[in-house]
Parts: sequence; C-alpha cells; structure tokens
Amino acid sequence: CRAVADALQARFNPVTVRGEITGFSRAASGHCYFSIKDAQGQIRCAMFRRAAMQLDFSPRDGELVELRGKLGVYEQRGDLQLIVDSLQRAGQGAWFEQFLRLKAQLQAEGLFDAERKRRLPAMPRGIGLVTSLGAAALHDVVTALRRRVPHIPVVLVPALVQGAAAPQSLCDALARLYRMAQEGAPGP
Repeated sequence: CRAVADALQARFNPVTVRGEITGFSRAASGHCYFSIKDAQGQIRCAMFRRAAMQLDFSPRDGELVELRGKLGVYEQRGDLQLIVDSLQRAGQGAWFEQFLRLKAQLQAEGLFDAERKRRLPAMPRGIGLVTSLGAAALHDVVTALRRRVPHIPVVLVPALVQGAAAPQSLCDALARLYRMAQEGAPGP
C-alpha cells in the first residue's frame, strides 16, 4: 500500500475537486470525514484538525464545495482517499436541491401531516430489510439483529441501491414487503 500511496502522491498532487458533500462527520479529535461526489462517482475525504480549524463555515451534507488536497491511501483498508487541505463553498449541490424539491412536493401532498403519522409499536412483529445482496454492511446488520432480537423475524428483499434503476427497484421491494405484511407473512 505504501508504494501505491507514494506513486499517487508523486503523480497527482495537489488536486482540486468540485462536488457535493455526503456523509459529513466531525470527530471529537476535530478531524472531519466525508465523501465528495459528482455525477461520475465519489471519493472518501479526510480533513485533519489543523485544516478544519481554518474553515469559515460548517460543512453540511448536500453542499456543493470545491476542495484542494492530496491523494493518498488509507493503508489499514487499502482505500483511496483525498486528504483535504482547503475547502470552500461552491453553492448547493444538485442532489440536495433535488431532495429539497421532493420534500416540498411531498409536504404539499400532505404526506408529512401529523394525522398521517402512526404510532410505532414498542416491539416490531418483524423487520424488513431492503438492500443490495452485495451491500458491505448487510452481514453486519443481520448479525446484529440476530444477536439483539433473535425472536423477531427478519425478511430480506433484494433491490438495486445505485444507478438509474434503483428508485424503481427500491419502490418495488417496499411494495413487496407491504404486501407480505398485509398477507400475514412472517416478518414485517
């Protein structure tokens, strides 16, 4: 991994990237971790405390930013990442703006009204899990559920979670779970 990291740093540094923040978190140490994405993909980023202290705004998910940094490899996982030296706003991200439009549309339809909300049971009869069968966290989620609530059935319904077909695939999977619950099938 060290040889790969050295080669990347020698060939590509520094780099300037423009994209949308996703998964932003600030650790107790003051370091910031997030991903930057655009229409072609995403890359993990780390902004260490010294650089983070220079920020004149609080970064948020969905914010469009321009950052400058160095490519590196997080050796423990072998992941490519961008070590961010500077970060500045570049406007609202397209994905976040799309989310806000959808939220406003759903609100106008009354889907967030208090009378539509249902009281959640203290303990669910079943848990429906909609995800890709290749999802990295799938095994961890199923293992944790079996350990914490072994008496509650878990139903896995596979779906695409990335790409243009993902929204329809996710809707179909949720509809399938709903039908299963209506028919009294084990689980949700």
